[in-house]
Amino acid sequence: MPTVDVLDSHLHYEQAGPGRADALGAPLVFLHGNPTSSHLWRHVLPKAAAAGRHCLAPDLIGMGRSGKPAIDYSFDDHARYLDAWFDALGLTRAVLVGQDWGGALAFDRAARHPGTVAGLAVMETIVRPMTWAEYPAAARARFEAFRTPGTGEELVLDRNVFIENSFGQTVLGQLPAADHDVYRAPYPTRASRRPLLRWARSMPLDGEPADVVARVNGYAAWLAASPGTPKLLLTFDSSPTLIIDEAMAAWCADHMAALETEHCGPAGHLAPEDRPDAIGAAVTSWAARHSL
Repeated sequence: MPTVDVLDSHLHYEQAGPGRADALGAPLVFLHGNPTSSHLWRHVLPKAAAAGRHCLAPDLIGMGRSGKPAIDYSFDDHARYLDAWFDALGLTRAVLVGQDWGGALAFDRAARHPGTVAGLAVMETIVRPMTWAEYPAAARARFEAFRTPGTGEELVLDRNVFIENSFGQTVLGQLPAADHDVYRAPYPTRASRRPLLRWARSMPLDGEPADVVARVNGYAAWLAASPGTPKLLLTFDSSPTLIIDEAMAAWCADHMAALETEHCGPAGHLAPEDRPDAIGAAVTSWAARHSL
């Protein structure tokens, strides 16, 4: 399996499609969020590859098959290791496709290195800081518990509830047991689960944590002022765990330059588990229309 050394560790990644020299357009880089891995894209990559695209999907640092260095797993840590991965592979220009924190990291990279990003396609991600009142009601109590000192450690580090219980709420269909095992495998110990808890406590809600709020505000400003970078927002319905509801999608339409929105049908927050074909088709057709 491909891995590349980055900083003091390594990142694993999946790839599909023709080689970069023979592929159509810029590489498509698929970025996952919490608590998944590149496995989230296992049914999307073949669809994009069949359209002639070179596709890559890294595991974020501390997640999936990537290394687990002794770091804080802050947003900035993830961005630094991801930057190093792009540099190590010589990916000087790519289309970024992100879900959950993967979308946030894609936005952040585009804001910091706009010349390296040909386009952005996102779903179920963090487009701006939110209030607790705006957060999906079905997930609010759970995330409040994750952010409570002591309680969060017991739930996520000791009982591993993020892995054991969350997929039933964030996947509209039934996640096969074999795929659940793949998501479970990277987190056999208390220490290995630290990235999951840090991500849960990083959601920018009611002004906290301040460092993530500042980062999200920074890329939100860039998204509003970047008409030269095509953007695609994929939306879904039928799940109470969706972050991007109709109101948030409308906010995006009003505050993101060069944005197209495409509805892809019923799905949970982990939309690639429910609608991989629709996602793959939407991303590849959008990229082709813009010659990305």
